[in-house]
Amino acid sequence: MAFLLVFFPQGLWLARNGAKAEGERSEPQRSGAAAKAVADAMPASRPDSEVVAKAKRRTYTAEYKQRILQEAEAAAATRGGLGALLRREGLYSSLLTYWRRERATGIIEALTPQKRGPKSKRNPLEEENQKLRRQNAGLSEDLRKAHIIIDVQKKVAALLGHPIPEQDPEEKS
Repeated sequence: MAFLLVFFPQGLWLARNGAKAEGERSEPQRSGAAAKAVADAMPASRPDSEVVAKAKRRTYTAEYKQRILQEAEAAAATRGGLGALLRREGLYSSLLTYWRRERATGIIEALTPQKRGPKSKRNPLEEENQKLRRQNAGLSEDLRKAHIIIDVQKKVAALLGHPIPEQDPEEKS
C-alpha cells in the first residue's frame, strides 16, 4: 500500500492510492493541488552532486602568464577590471602576485611550469656507466666461452688427424 504525504501551510495531508484516509477532507481541488505541489517540489533534473575523485592541478605556460600579467596591468586602469579578469580566467590574485615576483627576478624559466615532487637523485651518466659495465661483463663471458669452444675444436681436429695451426695474437691484425 503506497502513501503520499503532502505538506501544506494548513496542515499535513495523507493519501492512500487515491482513497481517502480517515479525517481527510474530500475536496478534489485540494487533492489535485496536492499532487501538483508534490510534482513541483521534485525538480525534473538535479545537478550532479558527485565529487570528482582526483582533482587535476592546473599548470600555466610562460606565455599565458605573461599575457595575463599584461592584461592585468591594462585592466588595473579601469574600476573593477582586475576582478573581472580574475573571474573570467578563474585565477586568484595571489597567483598574479607570485607571477609578478617571478617576472621581477628576470628569469623567464621561472615562469615555466615546474615538475612537482622531490627532485630525481639519479645520475644519467652513472646509469649509462652501469649499463656499459654489464654489457662488458656479458661480452667477456661470451669471449671466454668462445675460447673454450675453439680449444675443444682444436683438440678434436688433432684427434682426427687434421691439426689446426696456432696463430700468434700479434699476427691477427
